[in-house]
Amino acid sequence: MTAPRYDVIAIGNAIVDVMAPASDELVDELGMTKGGMTLVDADGAKELYSAMGPAKEISGGSAANTLAGLSAMGAQCAFVGQVADDQLGNVFAHDIRAVGIDFDTAPREGEPPTARCLIFVTPDGQRTMNTFLGASQFLPPEALDQEAIGGARILYLEGYLWDPEEPRAAMRAAIETAKAAGRKVAFTLSDAFVIDRHGDDFRALIADGLIDILFANKVELAAITGEDDFDAGIDALKDQVPVLVVTRSEDGAVCVTDGERSEVAAEPIDKVVDTTGAGDLFAAGFLFGYVRGEEPARCLRRGAIAAAEIISHYGARSEADLAKLMADKLG
Repeated sequence: MTAPRYDVIAIGNAIVDVMAPASDELVDELGMTKGGMTLVDADGAKELYSAMGPAKEISGGSAANTLAGLSAMGAQCAFVGQVADDQLGNVFAHDIRAVGIDFDTAPREGEPPTARCLIFVTPDGQRTMNTFLGASQFLPPEALDQEAIGGARILYLEGYLWDPEEPRAAMRAAIETAKAAGRKVAFTLSDAFVIDRHGDDFRALIADGLIDILFANKVELAAITGEDDFDAGIDALKDQVPVLVVTRSEDGAVCVTDGERSEVAAEPIDKVVDTTGAGDLFAAGFLFGYVRGEEPARCLRRGAIAAAEIISHYGARSEADLAKLMADKLG
């Protein structure tokens, strides 16, 4: 096997986040489910944008956020995702390249426009997301760089992108390429609503041994296993994937690797400002340790440190120097 070109290559939604503080009353008035993620169409996105207060635009997308965290820690990364040939598409491409991530997917001409996620952040730090997927739904298998996928230690896939037909086909093709090259495949379940729609697909991927590292939170664990009890959910999956990582907010996280269970407490912070991207950055910290052969407990601690940094401010991209933060915390 040749030496890998990348630590992690990811396929995900290429989204620009539009974030604004909001009251609980506004969230209720707009009929949103606080803390959830809802898909909206172009008209819905326009209506919600008009209801937002002063907003901040930050390039996002779950897998892209994870790569941004990995790159900030010193990992070599590449991203595959579809933008349109428009202003937000240019913003996304510039931002992801500016943090040292290779991004070579050609922009798509015409409608729909580049995806955006309208995020309402309530005073308790909860984010309510409304996503217009736009061009990101039209990533074709032909856009894949097979050599790059086969040349990455880990292929990281975002469950959110499983919904549209073209990206789903692209991700299946990428899994085949990665497996043929002897690489690892990591998958994040993303949200319970995604599992409601595609849980059978995800369970088949797991049963077929195509997922090496599975990321979930406690709600997603219950959705994929049908077990409301946390430990019963862990038991239902722990023998089906080599590495199972489950986060549980303020209660920390659990990893089961080849049957051995490790746990970490949540990293203490002064105030939770915005939980956007907490799971994405937890995955970044964990994967950074994993590709360096660190013990699961240390990988979990990296994840907890990265997640704590993210929830201490608005947005899903780090403001602190993550590499220095890791060095200060871990030595």
